[in-house]
Amino acid sequence: MAESWLPTLLTATPQEGFELAITLSRRGVKYTQPDTDVLKKLRGAYAESADGLTAASQVVAINFQTIAAANNYWRK
Repeated sequence: MAESWLPTLLTATPQEGFELAITLSRRGVKYTQPDTDVLKKLRGAYAESADGLTAASQVVAINFQTIAAANNYWRK
């Protein structure tokens, strides 16, 4: 089992929540393709692809939506 790195989805601010969403998204890619050399080879293809960038943005948005809900949308 991998080392625990995500103790909570709770964040103090929406900015911290968005940064956590990016981290979750990047970690998801790393878990899916653990070979760093393969990731680096593929990066050029999706970095120049509007569809690839849109898909990456969608993953971040979904993760942010989850984090926002976990934080009750930062309502006090």
